[in-house]
Amino acid sequence: MTPGLRERKKQDTRAALAAATLRLAAEHGLSAVTVEQIAAAAGVSYRTFFNHFSVKEEALLRPEGDERGFAEHLAEQAEHLPPLFAARGALRSVVAALDADREAWQQRFTVIAAEPDLLPRLVELGTADERAMAEAIAARTGLDVDADLYPALLAAVLGCALRVTLQRWHRRGGQEPLDRLFDEAVDELAAGLPGPPA
Repeated sequence: MTPGLRERKKQDTRAALAAATLRLAAEHGLSAVTVEQIAAAAGVSYRTFFNHFSVKEEALLRPEGDERGFAEHLAEQAEHLPPLFAARGALRSVVAALDADREAWQQRFTVIAAEPDLLPRLVELGTADERAMAEAIAARTGLDVDADLYPALLAAVLGCALRVTLQRWHRRGGQEPLDRLFDEAVDELAAGLPGPPA
């Protein structure tokens, strides 16, 4: 569905704030940048920033809004797919969005690597993402997200596979297709993590 004019304007403002945050953080370090500076660079008011992001770290780490979550993408996967491969299909939407904006994400990962103070926020976001994934996997498999091991374990393993994939992609300068690197990681999981090649 095509967003209306008001929604497009909101998306454009959020994108401008995220781009300004990234640019200023790359130039000065995120800790040296204020919300006032970000808002001014994006051409909006200080108050407008908080209509889109709660803190500047969110503007760096979550530039796009979560219009559609993992659960919705998982629900679109074919019913016959085993949970691991259905979840991989759902995560491909995340991978595709990153790959489509690879230059900005390469820069973003460079900023993140240089900002150790971001680690607690990254852990918090990762934990929340894995919980949401586990809940969606539990719903798909008919398991209890709290009582059964499988949903949380699969979500954690896939979250780890995605992190490792993104690290490899960043180290290689974004030159390889991100979806191929992610598929390699999931294929290794599906094979039961056999030993390294001789």
